[in-house]
Amino acid sequence: MLSIAALQAVVTATPFDGEPSDTELNAIETEMPLILADVALLDAVIKTLDRPVSKLDERRIRRARNRVMAARRTLTNRGGMTLTDGAA
Repeated sequence: MLSIAALQAVVTATPFDGEPSDTELNAIETEMPLILADVALLDAVIKTLDRPVSKLDERRIRRARNRVMAARRTLTNRGGMTLTDGAA
């Protein structure tokens, strides 16, 4: 039987420590308003899963969607960042 383990030291030379780098942390911090807006939208939609949607629920979802779009617009305009998660 043939072993499929890495035969070259170059492949496993840098072990992964499991912690995000400073660059990744800065990217997360930059995208945090969008992440929080997405969470608020998800919360608004989850609240309507087990009951009929009322006018208040429609308003809450619409406002949450508007916050998501505003956060995406701000993030995109901030420095030419590209959003790949279905953002227009």
